[in-house]
Amino acid sequence: MKFPKELKAYCPYCKSHQVHKAKASSKGRPRSMAEGNRAHARSLTGHGSKRAGEKTVKKQGKRSKLTLQCNKCKKKQERVVGGRTTKKMEFK
Repeated sequence: MKFPKELKAYCPYCKSHQVHKAKASSKGRPRSMAEGNRAHARSLTGHGSKRAGEKTVKKQGKRSKLTLQCNKCKKKQERVVGGRTTKKMEFK
């Protein structure tokens, strides 16, 4: 999906429409000691009947999330692009 590098969007900090720089949001490093990760590791141990594991089928695309940075106040905000799922985002 093609998306502009700069767009005019509402900035909640400036309380007006400003030009924003757009870039794709990236996922942070996962915390190994987060409660969900510990629970998942517990479910994989032992000899149970059905155990949760890694999924064999991967999704083809996800809903893209953008990080918009205001050129005036330099504050950042996130935006999910529509209801469309894409494999990759391309900025023109």
